[in-house]
Amino acid sequence: MGSLEGVRVLITSGPTRGYIDAVRYISNKSSGRLGTMIATKLLKNGAYVTFVYGVGSCFPDITLLEKDCACRLALIEIETMDDLLTTLQEKMKDNVFDAIVHAMAVLDYTPEKQGDGKIPSKKDKLVVTFVKTPKVIKLIRKLWPHAFLIGFKLEVGLSRDALIERACVSLIENGADLVVANNQNEIMGEKHRAYLINSHKKVESRCETRQDIAENLMNIILKQSVTIQTSRREEKE
Repeated sequence: MGSLEGVRVLITSGPTRGYIDAVRYISNKSSGRLGTMIATKLLKNGAYVTFVYGVGSCFPDITLLEKDCACRLALIEIETMDDLLTTLQEKMKDNVFDAIVHAMAVLDYTPEKQGDGKIPSKKDKLVVTFVKTPKVIKLIRKLWPHAFLIGFKLEVGLSRDALIERACVSLIENGADLVVANNQNEIMGEKHRAYLINSHKKVESRCETRQDIAENLMNIILKQSVTIQTSRREEKE
């Protein structure tokens, strides 16, 4: 097996939150375990990893990594959509990434306004207006146009063909190089079925567990690393 030595990877992982008032928020179902597993695989194979994760989710435990892995890991915790956008557009705008794994469960809609303090609980009904959020993967593509971009497409209860079709649409719309497509109802316990769709709209591989997904993505990034290293040498010449 080759090495990812010198390859720089950004991974987004875990949930995002949208606050309704000072104590209530909406979020999405994401543990961050898959992103953490992918990051660990890449670190153990020599990559530099910047790991942006949602508050309350899993992240690589530095104490469980060898010293040479830990020194190649940068952890950035975010909570809300605004946190994520600020991190990408301002704090990381000068960073260079060779590959990006956008596994974070980003809210598609967030409360239009956050109430001051805590909304009283005496009301029989509470009406909250939600507004659409920016498409973060499109922003990532704009910020890092030359990175190998891996997106994720999660659906619920679709057939295999319908899931793959939607993943292909997502790939094209967002300018991704690869999409990991999965059904929520096929994720339980250690099982995590997923299809890796490449830029030719073909199923590059089918995975049955998080371990399978992490292993396959590492190998794909590993193959891309040859092109990455060649391009880097040409830039220096």
